[in-house]
This record gives sequence, C-alpha cells and structure tokens, in this order.
Amino acid sequence: MPSDQQEVHLVSRPTGTPTMDNFELTSGKIKEITDGQFMAKTLWLSVDPYMRGRMKEGKSYVEPFSVGEPLQGGCIGRVIKSKNGYFKEGLYVSTMGPWAEFFVSNGQDVQVVDASVPLQHYLGALGMPGLTAYAGIQRIAKPETGQTIFVSSASGAVGSMVCQLCKARGCSVIGSSGSSDKIRWLKETLALDAVINYKEQDSLSQALANAAPDGIHLYWDNVGAEHLEAAIDNLKTYGRIVGCGMIASYNSEEPPKAPRNLMQIIGKRLTFQGMLVFDHSDLQSEFIKEAKTLLAEGNLVIEETIIEGLENAPQAFLGLFEGNNLGKMLVRVATD
Repeated sequence: MPSDQQEVHLVSRPTGTPTMDNFELTSGKIKEITDGQFMAKTLWLSVDPYMRGRMKEGKSYVEPFSVGEPLQGGCIGRVIKSKNGYFKEGLYVSTMGPWAEFFVSNGQDVQVVDASVPLQHYLGALGMPGLTAYAGIQRIAKPETGQTIFVSSASGAVGSMVCQLCKARGCSVIGSSGSSDKIRWLKETLALDAVINYKEQDSLSQALANAAPDGIHLYWDNVGAEHLEAAIDNLKTYGRIVGCGMIASYNSEEPPKAPRNLMQIIGKRLTFQGMLVFDHSDLQSEFIKEAKTLLAEGNLVIEETIIEGLENAPQAFLGLFEGNNLGKMLVRVATD
C-alpha cells in the first residue's frame, strides 16, 4: 500500500467561469485508519453543477470548499482495509468523498451499494440526480396523467430522469437542450413529445408556445433566466414551478436579465417551490425500487458521459458548463 496518493485541490476561487488554473493535481498523504474506520479505493467520482456554488465564499445551504484542500463530491469506492465491523473488505460503498485515489471513513453517511448493476449508476440515475428527480416529482411537482410538463436541460442527469419519470406517469413532456445531437437523443431515445433547441430560437417563449399551444401545467427548472421567463409566459393558471437549479447564472458576476415577467406569478396564481435533495433522503429506498423496476422493464434509459482519470476531473467539471455531457458526467478514477 503506497503512503502517498494523487489528489485534486481547489487552489483559488473562480471569478466568473472556472478555469483549469483554479485546480491542481498534487500529492497527498494516505491516512491510516483507526478503530471504527475503513479505507476505500476510489473507483468513480461524480461532477455536478451545484459544486460551482461551493467554490464561492459565503453562507449557503452547504459549506464552501476550502482552498488548498481536495474538492469533494459523490464517489463510489471499494473497501480495501477495515476496522469497522459493518463495512467489511470487498464491499462497494457510496458517499461524499474527496477527489483522491483513496478515502477513509467511519461509515457516517455511507451506503453499501449492490454491484448487480453498474456501480457508477449510483452516482447518477440511481443516485443523487435520480433521487432529486423522484423527490421533486413525488413531493412538489405531483404531475397527473395528461398534463404537459416542460423540462429545461432535459438531456442532463436530473432532467433526463424527470422526463422519463413524468412520461411513466402518463404526462406529455417537452424538453429543451442546446445541441442537435442532444435534441436527436431526446426525440429518438427518450421519445419526448416535443423538443426545443434553445440556441436556435429568436424567442424561447414563442418556441414553447408553439410546442404547447394550450399551455403547460408544470415547469421543472434546471436553468433559470430566459428558460424561466418562457415557462412563466406559458404556464396555465395555477401552474407549478419546481426550482431545482439555475445553471445559467452559476458563473455570472451580475444578476440575470431574465425573468422579467414575475408579475404573472400573481395573476396566474402560480406555485414556485425550490427544492434540495438533502431534504428527501427518506425516499431513497422507494426511489431505488421504482427505478430498478423501470430499468428491468426497459422503460428507463441511463446515459452517461465518462471521463477517464482523476487528473481529468477538473476538465470534466468544466465540461458541464460547456454542454459536453449527455446524461450524467462521471470520472472513472480506477478499475476494480
């Protein structure tokens, strides 16, 4: 067992869009385990848009990353050394861990995962993005059969799950994305009822009106800004908005110019509720049950973009803001 490992540190806080200069691949010491702890070899890392917020200083719903320390994110590992009676050697585990080749834990907030499905699924469709979609649908959106749903960033990790779970509930689903390949995938693979390439529109609001001439019942917001404005224009009276993410503003130093039509929230009596997946961990087991059933029936498509090597984790993260991912963006750190 080596005494040193590779780690990816945040070395400066980004201003605007992050760059490779904000990250550093460096060497760190591997911690020795004590009684009650275990050590795992990192196999997979998740990169997620919310991590951009943790690169800023200031109070938020989650602590900021420390400059000069490894970044943290969802990871899958295999236990290779243990002094913990439950987390025995050979088990596969999922947790929030460092961007490093190995991690040490006492088992808090760690879940054992079933290797009967590809392990990386527990960072995407069967993990936090999937649970985000499921919890938002079950507890906030509550879509009904026959309703029309608009999902922004529909080809992403959360958006693609929202689309499929809503289709499974008998809804008509409209998705937006920003490339012809993603639009084709949404049409041909997810079989959405309508898709919009927002980069090709003079008016996103009019494009949505053309796709849903009778209006929409629900908007799942992953983008904010002009997408949110277009949705408000087209929501029916008593429509709902699930505020899941606003990636259009994550790198902005100035407030977004849109939405400029918030007054419609009053006239239309809209409901707009934000959500954080951390509030809904009690739904994990029922979510996994439904997702595995859909997967077994062939009614759940899992798409992943895989980047090889810990050293390329920063580039994978930056790729989220360049639209380089279809489905979940993942980093394979090591093989089993």
